[in-house]
Amino acid sequence: MTSQPPSPPEQPAEAVPTCYRHPAKETWVRCQRCDRPICPDCMRDAAVGFQCPECVAEGNKGVRQAQATFGGSAVTKPYVTWTFMGLIALVFLGQMVSGTRVASALAMNTYVVAVDGDYYRLLTSAFVHDQSMYLHILFNLWAIYAIAPYLERSFGHAKFAALYLLSALGGSVLGYWVDAPNVVSFGASGAVFGLFAAIFIVGRKQNLEVRGIVVVIALNLALTFVVPLLTGYGISWSAHVGGLVTGAVLSAALVHAPRNHRALYQTLALAGAFVALAALVVIRTTMLLS
Repeated sequence: MTSQPPSPPEQPAEAVPTCYRHPAKETWVRCQRCDRPICPDCMRDAAVGFQCPECVAEGNKGVRQAQATFGGSAVTKPYVTWTFMGLIALVFLGQMVSGTRVASALAMNTYVVAVDGDYYRLLTSAFVHDQSMYLHILFNLWAIYAIAPYLERSFGHAKFAALYLLSALGGSVLGYWVDAPNVVSFGASGAVFGLFAAIFIVGRKQNLEVRGIVVVIALNLALTFVVPLLTGYGISWSAHVGGLVTGAVLSAALVHAPRNHRALYQTLALAGAFVALAALVVIRTTMLLS
């Protein structure tokens, strides 16, 4: 009679872990930070292995987000610049197709603004250009293309858009005060002069060479007054000067805002400028209608 040693007791099968976010998915991969099991849908590449979404989000809280030079989110593509250029080109195409109807509907006209209340013209006029002189739109588009992306990267999308539009509005507001009621004006030059001023202010703040932009501003201001005298071609000096002054004041406020609570001071400066320009419009309208 022979005997056999007793068989070892059967070991229970090891339970397969499941993802802590998706319990129906089995996985052997664990988060390198919290050691919880994670499925392929929850794996996030880390320096070593993988991490779960919650640990990645927690880690990102301590990472300083990239910012524009003077606050706001960092800009990788100048989308606002492209949008403004696209709108100018689109409106010009509409002018070519419709004749004078688009310009008549959007251009700045002191009498129509005051009597009919078409206040939108104070801004829409900055997207209309002279159909009979292609140099008008080409120069403005070139200027925007050359300098606007740099300013958009310096201020961020939102503040750059505000600077551009308020400069255009500042040019129209000055024209509303000094132009004859029957004068029709249009063009992005007010906004462009505002950008010229902003380039100068930013350059001074960053200790860059600014003599070039000073020459550009001086030359264009001279042409503003000389060209009408020599050729009879009308140029709105009020839009140029108004845009230049507005752009200078706003860019100075944006650039020199205290680092502590910078966003608050910049927002107040932009909002204050809009309120001031709107008040000037209301006062001038009251004067014209009285």
